[in-house]
Amino acid sequence: MKKFNTMTSIAAMAAAGALALLGCSSPDKEQSAQPSQSQTAAESPSGESHAHAADGGQPPEGIKKAADPKYAMGENVVLTADHMEGMAGAKATISGAFDTTTYSVSYTPTDGSDAVTDHKWVVQEELENPGKPPLKDGTEVVVNADHMPGMTGARATIDSSTDETVYMVDVDMGDMTMTNHKWVTESEIQHAK
Repeated sequence: MKKFNTMTSIAAMAAAGALALLGCSSPDKEQSAQPSQSQTAAESPSGESHAHAADGGQPPEGIKKAADPKYAMGENVVLTADHMEGMAGAKATISGAFDTTTYSVSYTPTDGSDAVTDHKWVVQEELENPGKPPLKDGTEVVVNADHMPGMTGARATIDSSTDETVYMVDVDMGDMTMTNHKWVTESEIQHAK
């Protein structure tokens, strides 16, 4: 009987130890690799992973509505942009049109994830104290946009810029639906047929 109790005690201690070690594992690593319920993940054609918020929210403070946009609010369009997998050819609806300077940036996320190159797009109003637009390619800036995890407060470099009208869109890309997705430039949109 004593031998049985000793074996039972050893087994119980081993199980308790295993549970304790399991409880010490960090769920953050597993969770950070997965988008939250309020985010949508996709890959760009370059293979970069993009975890965008399913709802892009309101336009940034201070941005001006476009005076004469080519595509009107509520208009159904087709996207030609390939920022994320499934975007090119996706049907979308215009949810906002703005006149501003729009930038492609490369940045190091504040959450420790891999560097992002040529992220399209952030607008002048999403940069911290940016100075007068357009900023020159190579200018270092701080991003205050929250399109993706780790973007807010990230140090970035301007890769390119455009002053064409920029749009927010509601887009359905099969497995993923986003409202007020920021941003798509006028040259990345076509009229729906």
